[in-house]
Amino acid sequence: MGAYAAAYERSIADPTRFWGLAARDVRWLVPPDRVLDDGAPPFYRWFTGGELNTCDNALDRHVEDGRGEQAALVYDSPVTGTVATYTYRELTDLVARFAGALRGLGVDRGDRVVIYLPMIPEAVIAMLACARLGAVHSVVFGGFAARELAVRIDHARPKVVVSASCGIEGGRIVAYKPLLDKALELAAHKVDRCVVRQRPQLHADLVPARDIDWDEAVAQGTPAGCVPVAATDPLYILYTSGTTGRPKGVVRDNGGHAVALRWSMENVYGVGPGDVFWAASDVGWVVGHSYIVYAPLLTGCTTVLYEGKPVGTPDAGAFWRVAAQHRVKALFTAPTAIRAIKKEDPDGALLAGYDLSSMDTLFLAGERLDPDTYHWAARVLDKPVIDHWWQTETGWPIVANLRGLEPMPVKPGSPTVAVPGFDVRVLTPDGSAAEPGADGDIVVRLPLPPGTLSTLWQDDERFVESYLTRHPGHYLTGDGGRVDADGYVWVMGRTDDVINVAGHRLSTGTMEEVIAAHPAVAECAVIGVQDRLKGQVPRGLVVLKSGAEVDSETLRAELVAMVREQVGPVAALKEITVVPALPKTRSGKILRGAMRGIADGLDVTAPSTIEDPAVLEELRPVLRPPTAP
Repeated sequence: MGAYAAAYERSIADPTRFWGLAARDVRWLVPPDRVLDDGAPPFYRWFTGGELNTCDNALDRHVEDGRGEQAALVYDSPVTGTVATYTYRELTDLVARFAGALRGLGVDRGDRVVIYLPMIPEAVIAMLACARLGAVHSVVFGGFAARELAVRIDHARPKVVVSASCGIEGGRIVAYKPLLDKALELAAHKVDRCVVRQRPQLHADLVPARDIDWDEAVAQGTPAGCVPVAATDPLYILYTSGTTGRPKGVVRDNGGHAVALRWSMENVYGVGPGDVFWAASDVGWVVGHSYIVYAPLLTGCTTVLYEGKPVGTPDAGAFWRVAAQHRVKALFTAPTAIRAIKKEDPDGALLAGYDLSSMDTLFLAGERLDPDTYHWAARVLDKPVIDHWWQTETGWPIVANLRGLEPMPVKPGSPTVAVPGFDVRVLTPDGSAAEPGADGDIVVRLPLPPGTLSTLWQDDERFVESYLTRHPGHYLTGDGGRVDADGYVWVMGRTDDVINVAGHRLSTGTMEEVIAAHPAVAECAVIGVQDRLKGQVPRGLVVLKSGAEVDSETLRAELVAMVREQVGPVAALKEITVVPALPKTRSGKILRGAMRGIADGLDVTAPSTIEDPAVLEELRPVLRPPTAP
């Protein structure tokens, strides 16, 4: 039996022993009295009775263990021309000082802090400062629309919001403070204080008595020590798809999170203490939480924080420049980034100027890795290109090619095998096991391993309803696929109406809600269609109210602007078509799946439940891609 098979079998047969051993790599202030508390299924808890502090494990312990002068964080910002390195000792000091500032503003253990920052060191510092105090952070992607930010503020009910005067998107300065002010105006929950990092590129006007400059807040505070918290206490809330109207905040605990992420770094990514790891993502997404901030620092790595784009800052060689300059061992990004680089530099000519001898592996996740992109990256880099699959809810990989445990042959299109701890199954609609190679719902048998979501913030009922009801005893991933005869998992796409635009999971329902608010629109549907660069892009179809007189191009521009304002530019909705009717089932459900299939060029037949087949037939010429016959 190989190393992977042995580890996987142990993790499933005896998870208590498996994760109990893994927990030895974490510094506990009070050791747990139970590794797995299964007394109240489906609410499983890991390391009950234990106490620790995540910031202590990410920073202080490394200083005490002799890593104080090692680089902890490298900030590389081509958009500002800045490269700055922070040692573990320096970062610990900065985090302690900002934790003291937050405490001076009334933040205590269990309080929430919303973080609305660009990719600057203060984002990492603020997250770790919350963890240091035992406060719960909720990071919102910098530049998100005011309405979306307001929804999160109302749900998390933070005591403090931490923001900045601006972000920089390529060569464009995005003012954050007006967005924050608008969100606070829209929100019913009143925030006591806001800390604002003034950036040189744009000065923000502060609201007296509510807003305070970052430097002033730090100067007024006293450095704070690490507050012991229960392993089961929440570390953060991260809002995922479907947030508008009904917030869906994934809750991550402290203990299981620290154990799982520490284990994943060496076993999944093949990276250990002292290595340089770069997740080219954003701290607003789960990848940024797990693999820019927490996992590398828990392991004693050097982590890279990059404020830039894969192309345009300044060119398609930007990623190779960063990897070479900082001696990156493993780079983790989304297939979209590689597709953008490939589009600009199809022959990989820009690689020639950089020494990538330190780089062992390119890891890709966040959306399905198409074989064409895999083969291109593998060819131009001449290094292993590793697909893996996970979700905001799980916080770390479900399926991967475990480079540190036992590297396996790559099958392009498959993220390889189930990671130890994840009992991955494929079930048919009636709950029976699918045959090898047959498609079905991809699920994970309970209990989920440490580090995964423990519930949804303030909504245990929705947690059960969303993830644990369709197949009792299993977590529903929402993705469909199959497992082949070799045990390789093939993830074929979402089974719900969440689309994946350039690695960002977005709810089509949220966009539909915005479009439906237009006075001329009677009903609408938004579907995700395949896109060579972004994986998927949204496409809207609208039915006008009877008697509505509006120019279709004018309407399209208005709807695009509404979605951009209320959901954010990341939605990338540009194509909206006025149609006479939408295809529906007899029960009134819009047949989004059928429309999506036609738009993707598939041979879709009308389902038996359709109310009027003629409606779908009339849409075929509208939906079919231009290259289709």
